[in-house]
Order: sequence, then C-alpha cells, then structure tokens
Amino acid sequence: MNAYMNQYQNNQVTTASPEQVLIMLYDGAIRFVRQANQAIVDGRQGEKATAIGKAVAIITEFSNTLDHEIGGEIAADLSRLYDFMVRELSAVNARNDAQRLQPVENILLELREAFAGAIEINQRNAAPPAGVADTAQQRIAASY
Repeated sequence: MNAYMNQYQNNQVTTASPEQVLIMLYDGAIRFVRQANQAIVDGRQGEKATAIGKAVAIITEFSNTLDHEIGGEIAADLSRLYDFMVRELSAVNARNDAQRLQPVENILLELREAFAGAIEINQRNAAPPAGVADTAQQRIAASY
C-alpha cells in the first residue's frame, strides 16, 4: 500500500503547477511541525528530530529560492522569517521545547494563506472574462 501512496504523491507533484507545489510544500512544513509537537508530547525523540529535519529542509529551500533582486524588501522580510523559523526549530530539537513550535506553525499558516490568496488573485486576473471563451475552447466545444 505504501508503494501506491508514494506513486500517487509523486504523480501529484510532477503534474502540479509551481504554485500548487508551493502550497504543497507549505502544507508539508506545517504537517511536520505538528508531527514534531506530537512526538515531543509522546516522548518519541527520533520522530521529533525527523519531523523537525523535514520542516527545516522545506523552509531552507524556501529561503534558498528567494530572488532578492526582484523581491527587494519582501524577499528580505521573508528571508528573516525563514531564518527565525529555522533557529526556533533548531532550538526545539536541542531543548525539546514544544512551546517554540507554535510561533513557527503560525508563521507557516499565515504565509501559506497569503501565497494561496495571491495565487488565486493571479489566476483570476489571468483568466479570460466570464462568458468569453478563447477560440480553442470554442472549437473543442463545437466538436462535441
């Protein structure tokens, strides 16, 4: 069953748009932060470390892909947020302090919502006006 799930997830990622992949990564980071919290509560140190490592890897990749030339101050602000989250997650891993996970989760949730909203606005603005189909859509519809 696990092989089928891995194949399904792989297909999801390979067929997703860059915007969808971004949201999936935020969802993954949030899930790993929550898993780390539960592992601390349950006393499962190995699972805590694994979950934190995965969350850090995602956040680090977010940071590495920032374009500071195009992004300017927004990219700098995001970089500072990503650095803060990595520091907090490292502290949680070293000190087992689950309380430090909540601010990280909150930031990830807020960023996910902000990006999801921006993606939605961008898609709405890129779509043709309601009731106006492009010629390819008209041709396909006419062939049925």
